[in-house]
Amino acid sequence: MAKGGNVRVTITLECTSCTQDSFDKKSPGISRYTTRKNRRNTPIRLELNKFCPYCYKHTIHGEIKK
Repeated sequence: MAKGGNVRVTITLECTSCTQDSFDKKSPGISRYTTRKNRRNTPIRLELNKFCPYCYKHTIHGEIKK
């Protein structure tokens, strides 16, 4: 029998370089991706290398709170 609880959760990944530049108003927006992760396998915050259309390069996107 399967145990209850939601193991897979939907998370939001946000560009780390855009959030730093947003205080200086250099970038026109903040790149965000949504994905799913398994809480049991990855209990720490997720960081992935994704393409940011505002920076026009691949940057690190980190998990944010909802």
